[in-house]
Amino acid sequence: MSHSVFNEIVKKKAVILDGATGTEFIKRGMPQGVCPELWALENPQAVNEIHNAYADAGTDIVYVPSFGANRLKLEEFGLADRVVEINRSLAQSVRKNLAGRATLAFGDLAPTGQFVEPFGDLAFEKAVDVYKEQVKALIEGGVDGFAVETMMDIQEARAALIAIKETCDLPVLVTMTFDEDQRTLTGNDPLSALVTLQALGADVFGCNCSTGPENMIELISEIKPYATIPLLAKPNAGMPKLVNNKTVFDMTPDEFAGYAEGLIAAGANIIGGCCGTTPEHIAAQAAAASRLTPTQPLKKAVSAVSGARGTCVMGKDQPFRVIGERINPTGKKKLQAELREGNLAMVKKYAIEQESGGAAILDVNMGLSGIDEKDMMIKSISMLAQTSSLPLCVDSTRSDVIEAALRLYPGRALVNSISLEKDRILETLPVAAKYGAMFILLPLTDEGIPDTSAKRIGVIKEVFAEAQKYGYQREDITVDALIMTISSNQEAAKVSLEVIDWCANEFGVSTACGLSNVSFGMPERKWINAGFLGMAFGKGLNMAIANPSSEMLMGLIAAADVITGRDHRMRRYVEQYGGDSGSPVKVRSNSQKSIPPLTKIFNCVVEGDEESIESCIAEAMASGKTAKEVVDEGLIPAINKVGDLYDCKKYFLPQLIMGADTMRKGFDVLEPYLVSKEDTADKKAVVIMATVEGDIHDIGKNIVSLMLRNYGFDVVDLGKDVSAAKIISAVKEHDAKIVGLSALMTTTMVRMEDVISLAKEKGLDDVRFLIGGAVVDQNFADQIGADAYAADAMDSVRIAQRFSS
Repeated sequence: MSHSVFNEIVKKKAVILDGATGTEFIKRGMPQGVCPELWALENPQAVNEIHNAYADAGTDIVYVPSFGANRLKLEEFGLADRVVEINRSLAQSVRKNLAGRATLAFGDLAPTGQFVEPFGDLAFEKAVDVYKEQVKALIEGGVDGFAVETMMDIQEARAALIAIKETCDLPVLVTMTFDEDQRTLTGNDPLSALVTLQALGADVFGCNCSTGPENMIELISEIKPYATIPLLAKPNAGMPKLVNNKTVFDMTPDEFAGYAEGLIAAGANIIGGCCGTTPEHIAAQAAAASRLTPTQPLKKAVSAVSGARGTCVMGKDQPFRVIGERINPTGKKKLQAELREGNLAMVKKYAIEQESGGAAILDVNMGLSGIDEKDMMIKSISMLAQTSSLPLCVDSTRSDVIEAALRLYPGRALVNSISLEKDRILETLPVAAKYGAMFILLPLTDEGIPDTSAKRIGVIKEVFAEAQKYGYQREDITVDALIMTISSNQEAAKVSLEVIDWCANEFGVSTACGLSNVSFGMPERKWINAGFLGMAFGKGLNMAIANPSSEMLMGLIAAADVITGRDHRMRRYVEQYGGDSGSPVKVRSNSQKSIPPLTKIFNCVVEGDEESIESCIAEAMASGKTAKEVVDEGLIPAINKVGDLYDCKKYFLPQLIMGADTMRKGFDVLEPYLVSKEDTADKKAVVIMATVEGDIHDIGKNIVSLMLRNYGFDVVDLGKDVSAAKIISAVKEHDAKIVGLSALMTTTMVRMEDVISLAKEKGLDDVRFLIGGAVVDQNFADQIGADAYAADAMDSVRIAQRFSS
């Protein structure tokens, strides 16, 4: 199916997707613990019955039951050598069954069960290849398009989308699963995910699973103003409950359908159902939606860049944006020396300081002789994606460096820069377009910098005309006015101001400048910079590549946003300067020399600076601190701070793990100096961890196990699909007093009660049970007699600490 045909379908009506598949399989006899995709292949009549029921209910698109049919998931069942066969045959069977119907069949791609680089150990290109193998087989089977669903990590969603885009030209729906706080497991928020994936080429973006329809109404409503593609909502039928030892969703079809109007009014163009929904739910939903007209995307383009956990929106009605300039080795001898040693500690330090100083985007330049620029750029992108929530600006003159960075970067980046120079137009522009990046347009030619505003405007028009061939809109670019020093030409600033004026007020694009260039070679440069900035504000400048540590610069920007009305009700200005001193609070001093050793250790853990923790501990002990003081006054308070930041949603899973890893490295460094085990902390109880019988999902359980180990617990991880008998046997063998149980499936959550009941039967009354997983909650924990429900990894640590105290 072509994109144009698919888009016409979406424009005509609210498109209806199918409902739950796994529970329908179970109703038709699928036993626990088997590979669902293999069972579907061996029971085609059951699959046909389900799809026919959904098609009769009004479904426009059904998903081929290939959810877990990627190589990494099939390996768990010893079926890795049957990837192509299973996917191709499933697709062929579904297409054959739907022959003569208008219902479409989309191949279903889902998580591999592993975290993808830079957030995990699975190499990004390996993830892309895993999905490509599945995609090619589904295409051979005749699918009409693809659905990438239930994604918990933006990087894995990107890998799947790139695999599809590089293999075929079929339409792609991408949905991620967000919790009630509108975050994925790895901390991705809906807006940054939308900006990233629509720029990368998704035809539809949305959410599925985890929550009911009410939560999704709010989510869809919040991202609709930024969507350039249709939006999708596939909610559960409420939250699961345990009734008569069976997992049920008690939202009736009529109740479920009652939310269709709210979802479509919020901006959804495509709706369906996930866990707990049946053909009856979809029939009621389809009937309700048939009376409604969805709102099409409100914009053709959006001026925004994104990271894994944050978005920067640009434009006349947005605050002035500072692109932090410091991650650039030019003129920085210490940074140059560190980069030549392969050390990124200063890069991380600059990122943290610029983010706390008010930068909206971080420019990353690794152009330095004596290093592998591409390799160092990739390492920097990987580290910064985990360290900072700010979007990145990839700054290089080499198209291969830019491509390597854009391919790995888990967001929509800004490229610095594209000009009329031949190599930039022929090599860099296509690369930026492939990955959907915004770019800085430089009015520069192979002959040099035009000396008049008219000539620069001519270059801008030529570059934009070329960019339009790749689908770029005005919102996708920002023009650098090329600020030249007035010390050699006093008219230089005037030319740049004329270009800014034309771009902002006639051409209608964002503008940026390298602010400090204007004063180069002049005394007391700050006054010239300030004077030029004020004049540029008046012409429409809305971005600057600058150092946000300059209090004068950031104060001028804050004041200008108030005066121009871009700081609504002056909230940001009052928040920043409304304190007793009238000055902004600096989060961290730029000088490490003035920081006490224990504070440096504290900062290392909070910032996840694993590279520096050893030297900071050495400095602390050289100053006379004992190992116990380092632990009690440095490491422990720091990891508690990390936990607090995680609890209040300022930190997310990557920062949590980085902090815990740094603390663990600190303990490893201190181990030879500790007098006794009591110096590290009280001995922790053994914790048995397991995903319950019949459930093959273990990513959440693995994260909890990692965090518990980093907090000093002795963790015995039994893996996934573990029987109650095996769990209780391990409890006895290791004399464990704490057991952590995980389940991701509504059909397996009931096995948790089996484990607890068996423990009581065996007289293990002193064993404490904590449970977790996407389908369980505190009410379920109370129902089955568990001692606690853990909402996330940090919650699990705190509960285990309480149990062992």
